[in-house]
Amino acid sequence: MDDLNLDLNNREIRGKKVANLRRSGITPVHLYGDKTNSLSLQCDTQTLNKIIPEAGRNIPIHVTLPGEDNASVCFVREVQHHPVTDEIIHVDFLKVNVSSTVRTEVPVTVDGVSPAVRNLGGTLLQPLQVVTVEALPMSIPAGFTLSAELLVDFDINLYVKDIEVPSGVTMISDPEEMVATAVPPRVESEHEAEGVDQGLLAEETGEETELEDQEE
Repeated sequence: MDDLNLDLNNREIRGKKVANLRRSGITPVHLYGDKTNSLSLQCDTQTLNKIIPEAGRNIPIHVTLPGEDNASVCFVREVQHHPVTDEIIHVDFLKVNVSSTVRTEVPVTVDGVSPAVRNLGGTLLQPLQVVTVEALPMSIPAGFTLSAELLVDFDINLYVKDIEVPSGVTMISDPEEMVATAVPPRVESEHEAEGVDQGLLAEETGEETELEDQEE
C-alpha cells in the first residue's frame, strides 16, 4: 500500500458554526499526541472520505500541519458519523513517535471457502474481527489473513495463536481466543418433527371439538 498523505489546515470556527463549515465541504478535526497540544484543524471532506476507509485504525497517515515542513505520523483514533446520513462529521487523529511502540487493533480476514462449509453444508462463523498488537508505528500490519481451507470439519477451529505475526510485532490478544469456526447445519430429527405434527393435530382436534360443543 502506498503511503497515505493528508494536509490539515487551521480552524477558526468553533461550536455550532461548524455546521456551516461542513455544508461548505470542510470537516472539522482534532489532532493530539506526541509533544503536541490538542489542535483544532480542518480538512477537505472529499479527501477525508477517501483516506479514512483506507487507513482504518491501524494504517499510519503522514499528516502535514500548518507551518511545518515535515509530515507527522498519525493514526485515526475516532470518527464521528451523522446519525442519519452516516457522513463523516468529525475525526480525531493521534500523533505518534515513530521510534516508540504503540498498541492498535488490526483486522483479521478469513479467506477462502471452508471444506466443512463446501462439502458438509456448515456455516462459517467469525466471532473475532480484530486483534490487538504492539509494534513501531511503521511496522504495524495492514491486516492478518487466515485460510478457511484449514476448517476441514466441525471439530477444527482457528485461534489467535494460528495467526502468523511478522518480526517486530507483538500479539497482545489472548492466543486461545477463537477467530473462526464452522458449525454444522441444524437438522430437525424425525422424532421432533413428529412431536410438532402431533401437537398441531391435537390443537386442531381440540379446536374442532370446542366448535362442535358451541354449535350444539
